[in-house]
Amino acid sequence: MPDRAIIFIDGSNWYHGLKNAGITELARLDYAKISRKLIGPRDWRATRYYIGQVKQKANTQLYADQRAFLSSLEKTDGRISVHLGRLEPRPTSDPGAEELARYLAGLRTRIDRDVYQDLVGIAKRNRRVEVYVEKAVDVMIAVDMTLLATRDAYDAAYLLSADGDLTAAVDAVRQLRKKVYVASVQYGAQIAAVATTFIHLTPDWFKHCR
Repeated sequence: MPDRAIIFIDGSNWYHGLKNAGITELARLDYAKISRKLIGPRDWRATRYYIGQVKQKANTQLYADQRAFLSSLEKTDGRISVHLGRLEPRPTSDPGAEELARYLAGLRTRIDRDVYQDLVGIAKRNRRVEVYVEKAVDVMIAVDMTLLATRDAYDAAYLLSADGDLTAAVDAVRQLRKKVYVASVQYGAQIAAVATTFIHLTPDWFKHCR
C-alpha cells in the first residue's frame, strides 16, 4: 500500500516565498495539481491551508480578495480545507519616517518653506504606523501535524513552509516515526536539518499547476 500523505501549507510563508521568487498569477495556482505533483505515488488524503484571517473592518478589499481565494481553494477538491488563525494590529515605528525627521532637523541647505513643512508633516504622520501580525497559525500547524500523527492519520506529512519556528513540530512528528517532507521555494536551514527531505521548488516546477 502506498504511504498516506497529508499536506500542511503555511499560507503566509508560502505566499511570500512564491512572490519573492518571482512567481506570478498566484491566485490561479491549482492546489489539487500542486498536491498531486508534490506527493507523486503516495495516497493523497488531505491538503490543509493555514492563514491569518483578514477582518472586514481592517481592509475591505483585502478581506474580499481573501474570501474569494479561500472559497475557490476549497471548491477545487473536497480534500482541501482552510484553517484560519488571527491577524492582530500592532503599533510600530516607521524607520523611514524617523530617518526623514532626523534629516530635516539637521538640514543646512535652504529649501522652499512650503516643501519643508510638507516633508515635516509627512514624517510626523508616519512615525507611528499600524501593522498586522499573524497569530496562532504556527501553533495550529504544529498541533495538527502532531495530533494527526498520533492518530495515525498519515504516513508522510508534506509541510509547505521554510519557517524555522516549525522545526520543533517537524522533529516531534519524526519521533513518532512519520516522514516529513518540507517543500518551499525558499531555503530554511533550521527546518531542513530535521526534515526527512527538503524539497527545493523552482519557479519552473509550477509550470503546469494552473
